[in-house]
Amino acid sequence: MAKPRARKSISVFFPVFNDQETIESLAEKALAVLPALTDDYEVLLIDDGSTDASASVADELARNLKHVRVIHHSGNQGYGAALRTGFSNASKELIFYTDGDGQYDVSELALLVPLMSDRVDVVNGYKISREDNRGRKAVGAMYNRVARFIFRLPIRDVDCDFRLVRRSAIDRISLGLSSGAICVELVRKLKSAGCTFREVPVHHYPRIHGKSQFFTPRRVARTLFDFCALWLSLSLSGS
Repeated sequence: MAKPRARKSISVFFPVFNDQETIESLAEKALAVLPALTDDYEVLLIDDGSTDASASVADELARNLKHVRVIHHSGNQGYGAALRTGFSNASKELIFYTDGDGQYDVSELALLVPLMSDRVDVVNGYKISREDNRGRKAVGAMYNRVARFIFRLPIRDVDCDFRLVRRSAIDRISLGLSSGAICVELVRKLKSAGCTFREVPVHHYPRIHGKSQFFTPRRVARTLFDFCALWLSLSLSGS
């Protein structure tokens, strides 16, 4: 009888900025689903200089829940910086991340893991339906179309931060952006490194607590600047 394949270890991390109302539920859902997927796992909370009680909530979770670790930024460095910290501190074979605002169902990680075959490097979710207001839906759709066209991305929804990535794939690229444009940088550089992608539909839910930290003039301007700088950098390097 053939010996069953060992299940791959998984790191789950959440970038956190002023998400005090949602991170406990996210950590608990992750800890509930992970034992069915692997025997070796961890949950990282990346506090990006939150100004609410997120830092203390995260610390309390780490004290009370096995497998949970917290990493604090001394100040707010941006979404991309939080992702880079998560990737650099994740220690397992597979790395999954999603946002800390609770708009995705962490338990749907169970939909991604079966698609991570030996020939697949990235399994990316795409939103079945975006549950935001009309303005954000319009901006998101435009951003996604432009990003896919300019950077020739291999996925339909780069704006869906519900990703499972092989650690060995992350080790093949270098990420530098600190804004939300890092998602485009991540997918484009993984594609250029020869990575294979799979996609799966996932649910997206209305934001119940807090407000988006992205849709401010300063953050949108920084993301657009990084978007253009990334395009120029890749064009000059021929990537």
